Amino acid sequence: MKKTENIGKRLLFYFSGLLIMTLGVAVSVKSNLGVTPISSIPYTMTVVTGMELGIATMLFSIAVVALQIVMLRKDYQPINLLQIPIGIVFGLFLTVCGKLMNFFPDPSDMVLQFVIMLFSTVFVAFGVFLYVPTGLVPLAPEGFLVVFSKMTKLKFGTAKVICDVAMVIVSLVTCLIAIRSLGSVGIGTIVSAVLVGTEVKLFTKWFGNKRDAFLENTAKSK
Repeated sequence: MKKTENIGKRLLFYFSGLLIMTLGVAVSVKSNLGVTPISSIPYTMTVVTGMELGIATMLFSIAVVALQIVMLRKDYQPINLLQIPIGIVFGLFLTVCGKLMNFFPDPSDMVLQFVIMLFSTVFVAFGVFLYVPTGLVPLAPEGFLVVFSKMTKLKFGTAKVICDVAMVIVSLVTCLIAIRSLGSVGIGTIVSAVLVGTEVKLFTKWFGNKRDAFLENTAKSK
């Protein structure tokens, strides 16, 4: 019974974290100052093709899983295919949160845009704070980071910086060529890249022990 309760707690934190993260992405889109690096390519697909962001995120997740399979080949673990349905759930959450944002007026000035963008980083960071420690299926981009880190023998943090920069460059070049504007990339993208990690550390410092006690994690919060 205790093990079942623990799984239930992890699932609660896992899906709550994903939902809060998607709310953060939707809020960042509302700010119109650029989205987080990890969402830059799906949002670029949206601004270039008119595709709905949730659908673009689903397709991006499938493409990233396919890339993992190509990179690992016979070493690929089938369990990681679960990243595809989780990517679909994440995309559905984005669709819902995006529609929710339609009820709010677009920000009228730069100061308000910046405030909204800062709120988006808090949502994303808190979502990460809840979702990552559960140890359940990672989102496809995070799964790719693990593969990339192992294959290049780079530290995970270093691999993340490289991949974030690469995604932003791809998004920026695509938008400049296709729509002659920055598109998904802006000051918010840079600020998010700096703030989210810092905010996750703060949430962990303030609430990590309570979170881990609730989840019954044996590892100490970092």
